[in-house]
Amino acid sequence: MIALAGVMVRNSILIIDFIEIRLNDEIPLKQAIIEAGAVRTTPILLTTGAVVIGASIILFDPIFQGLAISLVAGAIVSTVLTLIVVPLLYYMIEKHKYENKEDVVVNNKKEI
Repeated sequence: MIALAGVMVRNSILIIDFIEIRLNDEIPLKQAIIEAGAVRTTPILLTTGAVVIGASIILFDPIFQGLAISLVAGAIVSTVLTLIVVPLLYYMIEKHKYENKEDVVVNNKKEI
């Protein structure tokens, strides 16, 4: 369980870090979140796939079968949380900071 928590927390931190990098490049909040999700989706899915495949081997051992089931279920649930819930929560928490900046960018594009 500690290994699962470490990998999945790292994925969540990296997706937020990618959002912050895009925001520092003056990208609007929504676009930064979408781009960060697009960049990090493949590595997150590959990590989850590796955990699931590795744990599927343990499924055949009667002693560690429960551990394998919880590891697979935890990896799948945490992947969904990382790819959907974390960006949504980030947007809900941070949108008030960037609303004025996005309005200025949209207005500047309309004038051009």
